[in-house]
Amino acid sequence: MNRATQTAAQRRADNALIRRALRLLEDRLEYQRTVLGSPQVVRDFLRLRMGQLEHEVFIALWLDAQNRLIEIEELFRGTLTQTSVYPREVVKSALAHNAGAVIMAHNHPSGVVEASSADEALTASLKQSLALIDVKLLDHFIVGGAKSPLSFAERGLL
Repeated sequence: MNRATQTAAQRRADNALIRRALRLLEDRLEYQRTVLGSPQVVRDFLRLRMGQLEHEVFIALWLDAQNRLIEIEELFRGTLTQTSVYPREVVKSALAHNAGAVIMAHNHPSGVVEASSADEALTASLKQSLALIDVKLLDHFIVGGAKSPLSFAERGLL
């Protein structure tokens, strides 16, 4: 059933189910302090967390020195087409979490998972800023609906 033909009640029920699945996955990740060693594990989580949002968000998956999850943090929230990201605030958050590494992600509500020149410039700026405090930017994902999220690392954009 496509989105246009779903009733409001069906969408609410689906959204409730997605929120429950997301809570279960977050609990499992946080409880086990999971090592996020596979891009596919991260992709699945991000698609659940951000795939159906109607506004842009920018999140950080803060990791310790062994790439175990410390915390998932929504850093910035925007509009339908954009969000403002401030490297200074990202660095402050990295220090507050005593992070050794980070995986960044943001969504494109349009469903397009290609990196814009602005996305690439932001990623370069974040990588440079975080390097000053010895925090590794392991990847930056763009999430768009049900499509597989784009990995900057896999595309050679880091």
